[in-house]
Amino acid sequence: MTQSNLPQFNNTDQAFKHLTNGELSRAVTLFSLLGKPWLVSMGSALAKLALALRIPVGWAVRPTVYAQFCGGESIADSEGTIAKLAEHGVQTILDYSAEGQTEESNLDHTCSEVLATIHAADGDARHACAVFKVSGLSSNVLLEKVGQSLRGEVKLTLEEHAAWERVQARVRTLCEATHQAGGRIMVDAEESWIQDAIDAIAEDMMSDYNRDKVVVFNTVQMYRHDRLAFLETMVARSTEGGYLSGVKLVRGAYMEKERSRAEDMGYPSPIQPDKTSSDKDFDAAVDWVLDHLDQVHLVAGSHNEASNLRLCEGMRARGIAAQDPRVSFAQLLGMSDPITFNLAAHGYNVAKYVPYGPIREAIPYLIRRAQENTSVAGQTLRELELLKQEQLRRSSLR
Repeated sequence: MTQSNLPQFNNTDQAFKHLTNGELSRAVTLFSLLGKPWLVSMGSALAKLALALRIPVGWAVRPTVYAQFCGGESIADSEGTIAKLAEHGVQTILDYSAEGQTEESNLDHTCSEVLATIHAADGDARHACAVFKVSGLSSNVLLEKVGQSLRGEVKLTLEEHAAWERVQARVRTLCEATHQAGGRIMVDAEESWIQDAIDAIAEDMMSDYNRDKVVVFNTVQMYRHDRLAFLETMVARSTEGGYLSGVKLVRGAYMEKERSRAEDMGYPSPIQPDKTSSDKDFDAAVDWVLDHLDQVHLVAGSHNEASNLRLCEGMRARGIAAQDPRVSFAQLLGMSDPITFNLAAHGYNVAKYVPYGPIREAIPYLIRRAQENTSVAGQTLRELELLKQEQLRRSSLR
């Protein structure tokens, strides 16, 4: 692969070919608004209030942020998005976007929904893998208590033991179904105070299902200062245990919440001191995994142009083919299209997370997307700049 064959993320024709002129205009409007933190803060507060008061918001959300960042209200409703992505060489990762459930019946329902995404992907090459959050299958209170128990700080009650066994059974159901389907499944990372329990169950599933190939992937957030060491020890444990590891590397999605909680509760923040440190550890983790692909497979979940190009260069330097199944890229629907679609055009394994679910249940997810875009203002401005460039390019062709 020559330098000229590396993807060019400023190729707006390739990046936005899948968008109609109307969809392009909608994206320009949304990213313009996301560049205004005060507006995002106000809109998020109003959305939370509308949820609490059960005020109908679908009329405002459906044609705007929901249409930009979600595939539909159901798997069937997301079919158009799945097909459009596949036309351009991009796979789908269906992501049931309901969050914050606590009732056992709701947790069982989330498990059933994720199971449906696994069945939808079975035999359909348009799907890259399945994904779930353990917090969708367990209350956060229980996850935090289990983590404390694993560290020897507390003991679980009999009732909590039983609840944790139900959580483990739900996770096993999903991993077993994925294994039977010959697919892959990713366990998303979450807040640090519940992550120990999530890591434990993810490694347990890898031990059971990654004996011959990588089925289960754990997620490692590199905005935490301890995660590079964690990655290396996780893979060392898998090698010693005779199974393979799978890892999705991300920078992270809970930075402000983490810092605020640490300050309020008086413990050292788990977050890197600055973005440069996060970037350094992310790049170091990618390099480390590329050098250990016989032990660990990689999904790079990054919206950073430099990081994605660096990974492409790292693969080339090591003689790793663009379509090597051990390395994949992933971005969120509605974001970083210049990265996703230019990677696909150059033959890399790349997928979009396609969240779906009822609009009211998806609102917490949409709020987080808006807040994340605001917190990485440079990235949002870059996306807006490229969208506007594509508008001008199309206008010049008329």
